[in-house]
Amino acid sequence: MVRAICALIDELAPDATGPRERLITFVADRPGHDIRYAMDARKIRQELSWAPQESFETGLRKTVEWYLTNRSWWERIRSNVYRGERLGAGV
Repeated sequence: MVRAICALIDELAPDATGPRERLITFVADRPGHDIRYAMDARKIRQELSWAPQESFETGLRKTVEWYLTNRSWWERIRSNVYRGERLGAGV
């Protein structure tokens, strides 16, 4: 998923210094977290006749586009509240 996000940002907001995938770094997993996350929507589809209006790809693209369009919203959060530290590591 991270590589897909990087590819979309590279497409929508290219960076002259190169692909953003180069910025990916791996960290130790947080204790108690699953290695793999999965969802099964069969129950909601069967019982409520619900179906998603977006595919993973279109939803991800819309999300990335929103963040690129609304930089002023998230830049305030990054600069004033959250300092970029990794949370939930049980230090």
